[in-house]
Amino acid sequence: MEHKTTRRMLAMAAILGLGGLVALQAQARTGTAEEIAERLRPVGELCLQGMDCGGAPAPAPVASAGARSGSDVYNSICMACHTTGAAGAPMKGDVAAWADRLAQGMDTLYAHSIDGFIGNSGVMPARGGNPNLSDDEVKAAVDYLVDASR
Repeated sequence: MEHKTTRRMLAMAAILGLGGLVALQAQARTGTAEEIAERLRPVGELCLQGMDCGGAPAPAPVASAGARSGSDVYNSICMACHTTGAAGAPMKGDVAAWADRLAQGMDTLYAHSIDGFIGNSGVMPARGGNPNLSDDEVKAAVDYLVDASR
């Protein structure tokens, strides 16, 4: 007897569910094609630089600020490791830690800073981890750091 009750309940649920789907489908089809299109229209639109966006003025291109100074580069990137000694970085102003490195010459320091370097005492990520730095910006930061560490 329980099986018959369970089957009836399942059959009723299926009929009610199917009826609900039919009602939803009928509701989705109501209205004209324009009304349906309006309901489905995206909430916003994306306008990228260079696109014609219905007469909206195009945003002004961002002007390049040019090369940053060594102190600007150091203070925005390099200081994270060279003020804390993270990853074995020689700290700014630590003359003893810089002595062996300076003995290798500035060209070696520049190359290690631009290309990256893994040494016995630490790791120098290429361009301090910022691939957007130019060679000249990296060199300027190295000069700034070395000048403060002689």
